[in-house]
Amino acid sequence: MSADIAEQPAGFARLLEDGPSAAIAEVAAKVAGKAPRSVLFVGRGTSDHAALYGAYLAEIRLGLPVASASPSAITLYGARPDLTGTLVVGVSQSGGSPDLAGVLNVARETGALTLAITNNPASPLAQAAELSIDVAAGHERAVAATKTYTAELLALLMLVEGIRAGGALPADERAALEKLPELAAGVLADRSAEELAQRYRFASSLVTTGRGYAYPTAREAALKLMETSYLPALAFSGADLLHGPLAMADPDVPVLAVVGEGPGGRSMRDVVTRLGERRADVVTIGAADIPGASARLAVPAVDERYSPLLDILPLQKLALALSLARGEDPDAPRGLKKVTTTL
Repeated sequence: MSADIAEQPAGFARLLEDGPSAAIAEVAAKVAGKAPRSVLFVGRGTSDHAALYGAYLAEIRLGLPVASASPSAITLYGARPDLTGTLVVGVSQSGGSPDLAGVLNVARETGALTLAITNNPASPLAQAAELSIDVAAGHERAVAATKTYTAELLALLMLVEGIRAGGALPADERAALEKLPELAAGVLADRSAEELAQRYRFASSLVTTGRGYAYPTAREAALKLMETSYLPALAFSGADLLHGPLAMADPDVPVLAVVGEGPGGRSMRDVVTRLGERRADVVTIGAADIPGASARLAVPAVDERYSPLLDILPLQKLALALSLARGEDPDAPRGLKKVTTTL
């Protein structure tokens, strides 16, 4: 897991190279030419969190209605919804789960334009789709996905911005993205996450929260903590947290709050203040100190769309360090396998 985490700056650089970048631009141009009226994402686990990030991008940047598919409706109940004019995007590291490929097969038969985003271009998911994008993350050693997740995020970002531009990324967008490898390397060099792990060594539960583009990060962080440290972690959007779950906040329930730039980050400041009033132990992930928080995992101030590619990095390191501090093996979580197949 440590090696996989360390490879992420190189993974960003690889996906931004001329070959992979041009391949994504070609897919983006084809999607733009079809002018879909809506987008439907399908994914499981970590890839579902990447798909959620893609949903925010598509709604905000493309102005399209977006939904998340329920695979069981198709694979267990035999539903065949009319998906004419819909872009259906399957997101999966392995591309090997039958339910995801099943959704894309039915979607293609019922009028959708289908796209697979995967780390395995020869997978059943990629074969089922009309279009596919290889996230080019390379072999991932650990069961807990890290580098494939951020590669999916970057691929989705390049895809959506490419669709918006009609194909290739605008020059200013590409120049901004090319800074990501160096920024990611800087985040990974910071050892604050390892030091913070001792703080949570004996925690019995934990809450993660964020809004907008940061919400997928909160969900992915919670999953990483659960699957590597077996620590019950609940993920809430900042808005949902205030609609009831705030009542459980107290000094014994640590909170990891993702507070970035832009509207999502600004709205989270009130959430952190409210948590502070409850005397919750709040650690923020962001570029600036926030009143009400007791500590911060520092990340660079970047465009809000880019933040999820950096914000998750210290949280991955925290999950790894906490697992080791609690005497667990983060490379072999109990009961889990690298490829999970569901129907």
